[in-house]
Amino acid sequence: MKIPKIALHWQILIALLLGLLYGIFLTDYVHLVEWMGDVFLRALRMIIIPLILTSIITGITQVETGRRLRNLGVKTLIYYIVTSTIAILTGLVLVNIFEPGVGADLGFTQEVDGLDIEAGSFGQTLIEIIPTNIFEAFSDGKMLSVIFFALIFGYFITRIGDKHRAVLDDFFKAAFEVVMKITMLIIRFTPFGVFGIIAGNITHILVDQGGGMEALLQVGSRLGLYMITVFLGLSIHAFITLPLIQKFLAKVNPIKHFKAVSTPLLTAFSTSSALATLPLTLEAVEHNDGVSNKVSSFTLPLGATINMDGTALYECVAAMFIAQAYGLDLGISQQVIIVITALIASIGAAAVPMAGLFMIAIILSAIGLPLEGIGLIIAVDRILDMFRTATNVWSDTTGAIVIARSEGETLKVR
Repeated sequence: MKIPKIALHWQILIALLLGLLYGIFLTDYVHLVEWMGDVFLRALRMIIIPLILTSIITGITQVETGRRLRNLGVKTLIYYIVTSTIAILTGLVLVNIFEPGVGADLGFTQEVDGLDIEAGSFGQTLIEIIPTNIFEAFSDGKMLSVIFFALIFGYFITRIGDKHRAVLDDFFKAAFEVVMKITMLIIRFTPFGVFGIIAGNITHILVDQGGGMEALLQVGSRLGLYMITVFLGLSIHAFITLPLIQKFLAKVNPIKHFKAVSTPLLTAFSTSSALATLPLTLEAVEHNDGVSNKVSSFTLPLGATINMDGTALYECVAAMFIAQAYGLDLGISQQVIIVITALIASIGAAAVPMAGLFMIAIILSAIGLPLEGIGLIIAVDRILDMFRTATNVWSDTTGAIVIARSEGETLKVR
């Protein structure tokens, strides 16, 4: 009898549940499985820079003219800015309604290392997007610098003579195919990686942050309303705003699209990394949605780095929560600063686990709040990170189908 093959997204979901149970009941033996998550994430990090570089350059070189490239880029950036702004405003309205920080216990704090580094000026952040040494940017994983270089390099490939352009086109297409072969090999081991990651995270919450289920209950009693506010905001954006965009702008069936990208969404939820999920997102959007490689290889790598709807919403709610916890009543002008700063900070946030937590320092500095306030939210950040990362990827896929439809492409999920 032939054993039925289990779809990858179901394998990931099963691994997630098993990891949860393992982390709760076998905390003393988590070291036996945690290494699987470490190996999986290391393998994904290994392939991220080559994937970003080759996919963006290939996507740009497939665009026939500079004018069309500009049009595609402008439409993509407009989508990212509009959806992120909508997400931030959704969070701002909810946090003003529920006021989760009012009466919060300021004794519940914790030191966070590395915040001073993230609190630099916006001007310096924008300047540093241009790398002084591209190989150093590769080594340090400076994604915005890598993307900037890839965009410039890809654009000027389209501006050289046909003979040399053909050579570079073939080279980067071949390189992209090789990188995708490697990533698909890594993806086959995703369920094992998810199992190790979840088991380790659950054990960390139960043991390292206070010992036992009482720690979870204490966190829930102090931060429950804050978490509900974030969850509600993410839910409104993910289940109302984005499906409406899919329905009326991309002209697709939101349920069919959700099924088409369920594997990358589950992976994003499990790993809390949009970049780690990028290979799966590319495959799902191209093969299941029917988006061309020309559009997907341009919009998705860019979106995985700068389109952070869930992160932007979270940063706004978190900053307001901290302000309320310190008893500060922020006026309209200060809340506008939070909106603008959250948008810029979300663009600069790396698409890796918990990156948005450190970007909160920029917002707090902009409105004059103490950085120590981040200690109020760090205990539950890892949980929220999973949901906001899934929202980020959901928005990336929405952007891909919207841009594809604007380019006149016919999709499979109509």
